[in-house]
Amino acid sequence: MMVLGKKDASMLAVWISLISNVLLTVMKLLVGLLFNSPVLLADGVHNAGDVIATIAALSSMRISKQPADEDHPYGHGKAEVLASGIVAVIMGLAAVYIGFEAVSAFFEEPSQASIIALIAAVLSLIWKQALYVYTIRIGKQTNSKGLIATAYDHLADVYASLAAVVGIGLAYIGEAYHIPYLSYGDPAAGIIVSILVLKLAIEMSLETVGILMDKTVSIEKLNEYAALIQTISQVKRIDRLRAREHGHYILVDVRVSIPGELSIQEGHDISRKIKGAIIDSHNDVDEVLIHLNPWYPAESR
Repeated sequence: MMVLGKKDASMLAVWISLISNVLLTVMKLLVGLLFNSPVLLADGVHNAGDVIATIAALSSMRISKQPADEDHPYGHGKAEVLASGIVAVIMGLAAVYIGFEAVSAFFEEPSQASIIALIAAVLSLIWKQALYVYTIRIGKQTNSKGLIATAYDHLADVYASLAAVVGIGLAYIGEAYHIPYLSYGDPAAGIIVSILVLKLAIEMSLETVGILMDKTVSIEKLNEYAALIQTISQVKRIDRLRAREHGHYILVDVRVSIPGELSIQEGHDISRKIKGAIIDSHNDVDEVLIHLNPWYPAESR
């Protein structure tokens, strides 16, 4: 059985997402137009945006995997962060569009519920839930911001499809049992979808801005790095410890004090031990920048 590497697994996941989004877009738009379902039509337009978002994620993942060069000495990892921001913007625009279409539908005659539209919504719900579970698992395994953004985009579609199932189902029941108010279940579901998608878009945007502004990693991670550094016997004190995400990997910056009488070679060996201890325990760390300060016994008094 062939085992895919992390890079291959993430690229396969995003290609599956792209093909799925294209097929779902065609299905939803056709069924939405033919059977006049506002929530399914709006969800189809959202899926069309997903196609663009997935292409952005695919392109960014290709760029982010390129090695560091003279112009980008820290690598190209933030390309995925930019793609995550693009996905968030597309999701935000989709949320506004879905909400507008849903509100507009309240001022029109309710459309006739269709069992075909309901089946399409159910298929989309199952398909998107499977895609979300698959892509979020691969995204977290590979720490790919682009793939994680794609997974959250799938989650937004799960919300949309679930609301479409409920909305179309209520409208269908309303027609069958002559309950007029249930006929507006479709657009009501659209409003709920728009709120959920907008919430996801805002959360993704805040995370993207945080990474681009070099926000520090969690205090838990910093404590883990500190504990590893302190296992090196020659380290007398941690003077400063910082770390930031750079796309799918983390850069660590540490200043430590070691005995001042040690030679340059000994200091170099200690630096290698520190770097090895962190990278061996955290495969998402790509680089550890170490500055050594001299320490003398008098400082501990």
